[in-house]
Amino acid sequence: MAKRVIIVDDSRAIVATAGLALENMIDTGVIEFKSYLNPLELLVALQNGSENFDLLISDVNMPEMNGLDLARAIKTDDRYKTKPIIILTTESSNEMKMAGKEIGVTGWMVKPFSDEKLVKSLKMVLGV
Repeated sequence: MAKRVIIVDDSRAIVATAGLALENMIDTGVIEFKSYLNPLELLVALQNGSENFDLLISDVNMPEMNGLDLARAIKTDDRYKTKPIIILTTESSNEMKMAGKEIGVTGWMVKPFSDEKLVKSLKMVLGV
């Protein structure tokens, strides 16, 4: 069964780039890929049970809610406590990375990213 991967990023270009990078994994049925431009929409869908994921990829700097606050809110829900979250952002400061680690994010990838690095990271985290 395909693993469900969700990306939340307010940049349509990043969402499209990630989708293209993961195209082979999507086409071969290894993953299902869904995107959200608004982190609050994703959070509401997760909280009401209409959405689920095996891996979440999130930007940090987004309007309405930043990615670390999103990760914090998700990690407080028992249904998602152990689910992996990868932060995909332009932020590279050690303070931000440490904040992510304290919240429980699985990994940190700095934009711009290479297709190969994204695919490798997903395969490693999902065990596929």
